[in-house]
Amino acid sequence: MSNLTLFGTQGSGSAAIEAALTMAGLPFEQVEASSWQPGPGLEALARVNPLQQIPTLVLDDGTVLTESAAILIELGLRHPDSGLLPAHPTARARAIRGLVFVAANCYAAISIIDYPARWCVGADDDDVERIRAGSRERLHRHWSLFAEQFGSTFMAGGRPGALELLATVVSKWSGSRPHLQQARPEFHALLLTVEQHPAVAEIFARHWPA
Repeated sequence: MSNLTLFGTQGSGSAAIEAALTMAGLPFEQVEASSWQPGPGLEALARVNPLQQIPTLVLDDGTVLTESAAILIELGLRHPDSGLLPAHPTARARAIRGLVFVAANCYAAISIIDYPARWCVGADDDDVERIRAGSRERLHRHWSLFAEQFGSTFMAGGRPGALELLATVVSKWSGSRPHLQQARPEFHALLLTVEQHPAVAEIFARHWPA
């Protein structure tokens, strides 16, 4: 029986962690939870992560991991044979940089797009729409830059690692895929390759049914 517990829900960032745990061969218990779903799962999540953010992963020693990039980096370091992080130091440094890039730039912009009023006290509807439009434009610019900087080594080994998993999940949101399909079609094709990899295809299909 697994002592790892993953808090998350369908179509969320927890899909990347679920895929990583699966690729590492680590059994885990899933708890359905999110800040927008009241219930026992959310109550349990709040006890380990006061921000009530998903994904949250509780390790077998009771350590609580939050923030998708941090979880993926820690799993890669703890399980070097999983392939989640490259073995070569230069490639590993590049992957870690890419993971933090996605978290700091893309994930952060999506948070503003989803909840613009949180970032502007007293905003009216026009303010909210301008904030959302500007954040979406910046998000898409960040994805173009990501494709330019990390696309050349994306799926280089033919098997998705932590960086490929996180980018594939986060690019699902806020119109990023249509933007990439038009602006960076080769990179967009690589994202589809990750989704269709036999090791994780079932996970992506379950989180984002056709």
